[in-house]
Amino acid sequence: MTLRVYYEDTDLAGIVYYANYLKFIERGRTEWLRQLGIDQLAMQQATGHVFAVRRVEADYLRPARFDDLLTVVTGLAQESPARVVVDQKVMRGEEVLFTARVTIACLDGRGRPVRLPTDLAAILRQ
Repeated sequence: MTLRVYYEDTDLAGIVYYANYLKFIERGRTEWLRQLGIDQLAMQQATGHVFAVRRVEADYLRPARFDDLLTVVTGLAQESPARVVVDQKVMRGEEVLFTARVTIACLDGRGRPVRLPTDLAAILRQ
């Protein structure tokens, strides 16, 4: 997923505010799932299941700045019956600026952990 850094994404020094990387990778995960054919809204409406971030391990390597064109790369690292772990990076051209490993849990309508729907798990394993 490609995105542009806007003024609102930066701090007083003109670099991307650290918390905004979490927004960038959230968008990247959403688009990654969409590209895999996973419709999160349809899943929630059909089964009541939703995804929730359980853990984020992040490394800030280099600053992004106003007007930079960034790419968010997302890939599956691990999959288990009730969670998904993805590796993500934010890049400017070939330069890696930020990396994260994100653990996502599947929850039911009451916020309790549940197994991933079987069709979704099959898509992730491909």
